[in-house]
Amino acid sequence: MIRSHRVLTLLVVAVLGVVTACGSEPPRELAGFVREPAPTVDQVALPDLSRDGAETPLRAEPGELLVVYFGFTNCPDVCPMTLHDLRTALNRMDPDDAARIELAMVTVDPDRDIPVLVDYAQSFVPDARAFATTDAAVLRAAADPFGVTYAIEVDDDGRIEVGHTSQLFVVDDTGTLVLTWQFGVPADDLRADLEQLLEEHTT
Repeated sequence: MIRSHRVLTLLVVAVLGVVTACGSEPPRELAGFVREPAPTVDQVALPDLSRDGAETPLRAEPGELLVVYFGFTNCPDVCPMTLHDLRTALNRMDPDDAARIELAMVTVDPDRDIPVLVDYAQSFVPDARAFATTDAAVLRAAADPFGVTYAIEVDDDGRIEVGHTSQLFVVDDTGTLVLTWQFGVPADDLRADLEQLLEEHTT
């Protein structure tokens, strides 16, 4: 009887161990959202003005992540706020992790932006990449897989009005869109998401 009781006790302890392991804390919920199925977004190459206009797909380097933003340099609020928050997030990361993340800004207003886009993007994130094309069909083909929309209009007073999707995107080294952030996600959430994605997608 004593031996049977001991065996039963060991079995209970083992079962409790399994329950505890199964009930461990679930993975952190990302602040951004994942699209299903995840789109492939690197099928179109755009001129990278930060690399002498080399035709380059929107895809991260091996072992890295590429944060992609479609915007324009004359944007009064949404673009600078978004890029500022990304810069803050990167600055709060471990430098070795931050070094594995690149920013790619794609202008939706190339006629005005081409001369200044590199300086603008790199004023937020050093070594940021700046993409621009005056071929409307190529720009549209690059933007569509992300679900990006944009429009440029001139009002009655001759002012140029630009509307565009304000989301921020993360692309891995296979050219897959792995995460989308809505406008206004706090910098600390951007940082935490990027750290989690680095662990999940580049190891």
